[in-house]
Amino acid sequence: MKRFFSIFLLVLPAALFWSACEDNEDVLPDQQNRIRQYLRSNHVPKLLSETEKEESLDENPAFYTVAGDTVYRYIRNYYDAERADRAEVEYGDSVVLTFRMYVFDYTNIVETGKEITMPYYSNDKTLEQSYYNTGLTPGAWSFEPLRIELGRTQILRGLELALPGCRARDTVETYMTYNMAYGEDPLGVIPKQSPVAVFFTVDEVEKQ
Repeated sequence: MKRFFSIFLLVLPAALFWSACEDNEDVLPDQQNRIRQYLRSNHVPKLLSETEKEESLDENPAFYTVAGDTVYRYIRNYYDAERADRAEVEYGDSVVLTFRMYVFDYTNIVETGKEITMPYYSNDKTLEQSYYNTGLTPGAWSFEPLRIELGRTQILRGLELALPGCRARDTVETYMTYNMAYGEDPLGVIPKQSPVAVFFTVDEVEKQ
């Protein structure tokens, strides 16, 4: 069982990570538009694009960045006073992550309270009992922080694109179109052509 669930983040076939070259002409732009609309209208807080952030009169406007036109990133603690002093993630670095992964349906993801949105996969220890309560066998997968070497460890292409520029102790939301996640085909609990949201904290950055 542990091996089964690890497939979602680590051991998918390489071809699946590069399905962008076979994008569906209708689905991809629709997902891009719907993610942007969600971030700008329904997300809490409402987010500006990076260009709008530069033009904003607000001192610390909440904003999202875009990687590869299909991966949208919001760093919640971007304006922390000491953030610039923390190690910045670059390709080749060893990075430790705690993550939650969701099939994204363009609605707000609830992380606290009684009616949380359950991730389809997570190593967040605070959710361990919640998974067990759903009938999963204790020990089905690891709830330890995940260590990857960026650019070497096989992870979702969208997550790989979102990590550079993050810093140690960042809390990050990413939203990605299907081609940056699992591609055209269904995979276990992931319906085909699903946009995916990955929320994560950067627990550690070891420079190489």
